[in-house]
Amino acid sequence: MGRMTMTNTTAAELIARSNRLGANPKNTNYAGGNTSAKGTEIDPVTGESVELLWVKGSGGDLGTLTEQGLAVLRLDRVRSLVNVYPGPDREDEMVAAFDYTLHGKGGAAPSIDTPMHGLVDAAHVDHLHPDSGIAIATSADGDTLTATIFGDKVAWVPWRRPGFQLGLDIAAIKDANPRAIGCILGGHGITAWGDTSDEAEANSLWIIDTAAAYIAANSKAEPFGRLLDGFGPLSAEERRAKAAALAPTIRGLVSTDAPKVGHFTDAPEVLDFLSRAEHPRLAALGTSCPDHFLRTKVTPLLLDLPAGASTTDAIARLQELHEQYRADYQAYYDRNAVSTGSTTEWPAIRGADPLIVLVPGVGMFSYGANKQTARVAGEFFLNAINVMRGAEGLSTYAPIDEAEKFKIEYWALEEAKLQRMPAPKPLATRVALVTGAASGIGKAIATRLAAEGACVVIADLDLATAQAAAAGIGTEDVAIGVQANVTDEAQVQASVDAAVLAFGGLDLVVNNAGLSLSKSLLETTVADWDLQHNVMAKGSFLVSRAAARVLIDQKLGGDIIYISSKNSIFAGPNNIAYSATKADQAHQVRLLAAELGEHGVKVNGINPDGVVRGSGIFAGGWGAKRAAVYGVPEEELGKYYAQRTLLKREVLPENVANAVFVLCSSDLSHTTGLHIPVDAGVAAAFLR
Repeated sequence: MGRMTMTNTTAAELIARSNRLGANPKNTNYAGGNTSAKGTEIDPVTGESVELLWVKGSGGDLGTLTEQGLAVLRLDRVRSLVNVYPGPDREDEMVAAFDYTLHGKGGAAPSIDTPMHGLVDAAHVDHLHPDSGIAIATSADGDTLTATIFGDKVAWVPWRRPGFQLGLDIAAIKDANPRAIGCILGGHGITAWGDTSDEAEANSLWIIDTAAAYIAANSKAEPFGRLLDGFGPLSAEERRAKAAALAPTIRGLVSTDAPKVGHFTDAPEVLDFLSRAEHPRLAALGTSCPDHFLRTKVTPLLLDLPAGASTTDAIARLQELHEQYRADYQAYYDRNAVSTGSTTEWPAIRGADPLIVLVPGVGMFSYGANKQTARVAGEFFLNAINVMRGAEGLSTYAPIDEAEKFKIEYWALEEAKLQRMPAPKPLATRVALVTGAASGIGKAIATRLAAEGACVVIADLDLATAQAAAAGIGTEDVAIGVQANVTDEAQVQASVDAAVLAFGGLDLVVNNAGLSLSKSLLETTVADWDLQHNVMAKGSFLVSRAAARVLIDQKLGGDIIYISSKNSIFAGPNNIAYSATKADQAHQVRLLAAELGEHGVKVNGINPDGVVRGSGIFAGGWGAKRAAVYGVPEEELGKYYAQRTLLKREVLPENVANAVFVLCSSDLSHTTGLHIPVDAGVAAAFLR
């Protein structure tokens, strides 16, 4: 017998409460905090009632929590662990013991905060990371402020790393303070409890709102100090342009140890923070809540130049600061990893590059192994700015010290969690821009690249169709749509800028946009000729040139791929403008491969033929014209093309997408200047 789904009202109430609390960022950050409920269920082994603890499992998010995200434990067995607890020096050993307390299959893996929920004598417990609560928790006189703000309704718990001992501490504090509805965890967050689910939720919200109201009523006027001359925000247009100009260099720097995906924000809170006198001191102190600095690293990289500094000067200074940041981070690791008489062996350093880069007047760049991680890192630093503002407004911001941060950052349990992560997909961390990607071959390419782990920017003539195609692939953490007429230099640059600002940079560029007219030499007008050459020859040139600037600045290599055609080699009738411009594209591949090789950029091409199904070109009249040339019904054109090939196979958009992936994969890391035929075998188009 398995545990029946959602038959237990206690678990159902817990999930509903968790979703409400997690849906509002004022209550807790993404994937931050945990909630629990104690109740009874029939034990299928004995047929008798058994007391259980439902608690949010490791790594989940409250706002999106489902029953599968709950760990389910036997309450009597959790509480029996107190009898075998060997003390704070060995508390990590208790995590493995949780496995012996599970009920049935147990659901999700129990988190490190499980003891807090199991040992506290309350039916319902919430542990959250609200900005207002952390502001009190990180104030130099947080204990005094807690008493002033909350009286005896909320207790102060000095900083202690999450774990079994913290659970015991909070349980003891609750017992000693019968009027308390919760506590402030020094340097960390809040915990609240109640006899019912509604009461726990109300108590959590009361602590959060009371703290926020006290900060609003009692904060000094300028918590971050006076405005710094020259450090105010640039205009929105200037910010975006400067961010796009700096992003490739910054991404290259932060990818020194491992490639990263980026996120950019110019939120007002960030711009205000960077415009104030105290921002260098506070940035150096870094974040405090463990959830925050695990995602943001202990400190950000802060550009110490005014907003009006030139891009050239900013880049030169960022390079110097990055070198210094790496040296400082290595020193931080070495300082804290030195054995202090204990037998602890710390995990190897996880890279010395920053994950948050702050640029006054412009905004914040944040980085991670994927777009969601990068975006959330930025959200967490925004939380940290809010925390700093609250703490400085009432007192002095005093995060936990670096030794404690190190113990969290290089915690064996955290390392184990990282090791459990699934292996990254082949194109993870890579950012692709595909032109003409709202339909046909381009859409198939974008879909395949995203499936292999890439972030994808779909550029097409119509914004709505580009966005719809992107939405069909995934969320904005995976794909976005942009409007771009590739014949327009400004629109091409805007689409490259959009890619850089959305995902931090650019790695893969696919020149796929195209159209075709089937006319004889005498029927082909100058307008026909210009249209096809503008879209494919000039368009590919403009896209490649704009992308190459990013690829060169990043210093991470990259791929440019041209979707050319069998017709770049094969000579046939009624095809002068199309085939000539395809031959132009084919030679651009060779020219750019020769020029960009020194930057590690590979340039290759694909020569498809007869891609009828799903093709925008064929749907636009080209199919009917080609069918007329060959004397077959249009609906049978694909079959006709297949029969004239060596393999007798119809070529589909997905076949072209497969070839693009292979060219971008590590298996062809030493291949450039190549054209791959994807035509099912057309002997007249063999490369010679």
